[in-house]
Amino acid sequence: MKLSARNQIKGKVVAVTKGQTTGHVRIEAAGGVVITASITNEAIDDLALKVGDEATAVIKASDVMVGK
Repeated sequence: MKLSARNQIKGKVVAVTKGQTTGHVRIEAAGGVVITASITNEAIDDLALKVGDEATAVIKASDVMVGK
């Protein structure tokens, strides 16, 4: 898979939780950092995501917001 996004973080799926239409996928990267993605249930099914799978978080954003 080739993508233009340069922010690709490899890790392991540690949780998959489906909601009514969208779900949350948690990927643990190096150092124990966990990234949570909100994606459609259809995408979860199409990718056959399950705990223990190797996966890549691909981040393509124009803005990063920080609050305190």
